Amino acid sequence: MFEKFFKKNNTLEKSINNFKNKDFTKVPKHVAIIMDGNGRWAKEKKLPRINGHYEGMKRVEKIAVYASKIGIEYLTLYAFSTENWNRPKEEVKFLMSLPEKMFNFFLPSLMKENIQINTIGDINSLPEHTRKVVNNAVYETRNNTGLKLIFALNYGARTEILNAVKKVAIDYKNSVIKLDNINNSIFSNYLETRSYPDPDLLIRTSGEQRISNFLLWQIAYSEFVFSKVYWPDFSEEEFNNSLVQFQNRDRRYGGLNEN
Repeated sequence: MFEKFFKKNNTLEKSINNFKNKDFTKVPKHVAIIMDGNGRWAKEKKLPRINGHYEGMKRVEKIAVYASKIGIEYLTLYAFSTENWNRPKEEVKFLMSLPEKMFNFFLPSLMKENIQINTIGDINSLPEHTRKVVNNAVYETRNNTGLKLIFALNYGARTEILNAVKKVAIDYKNSVIKLDNINNSIFSNYLETRSYPDPDLLIRTSGEQRISNFLLWQIAYSEFVFSKVYWPDFSEEEFNNSLVQFQNRDRRYGGLNEN
């Protein structure tokens, strides 16, 4: 599917020619992206930070549709962290308005591509108008069977893990589970991502090399790619470059690959 899509798109021919490894069977099943650099993108262009966030919002549709077309099954985007509330109030207010802007413009396109929207994070603590539009997008796309587009909103991995621990403790206290039976698989079922496979590839844009409290449990064996490109400029071709790096990795999961 990956190869067939590229052949139909002449505008991506340059990107194809740059591939070091044309093993199109190695498309990651689940890609997670820390969308970083909106503010610095705007600053370099002498624009307000909110302009960067707006351009970053538009990039979401392009990357999601592209990911869907090349066969990626899950795409998780770090949209708003539990720490982002510490930003200036006006910036936070604008960020809370972005879901309405995004889904008003992009929902028809996502529906056409059969993309299903999901969320992780404390959605209930978002402003009512934000929560309403996000829940509506989830509802409208609930029957779509293509790419699962997962927005991490008001999400923090430490909070997720602590909440999971509390749930495990309650179930242990109520004799729902036994202490000796708790393992990685059981614990994963208490996380918000229980319905999704762990990411194969984690991408962070803008050149920063931090995890920033994102999917700490789930990325134990993910491959990392740190792109220097700011998120508003993260094109399909730059996405391809990240996929090439993934294709060239030898994923051993702590073992040895002697083939």
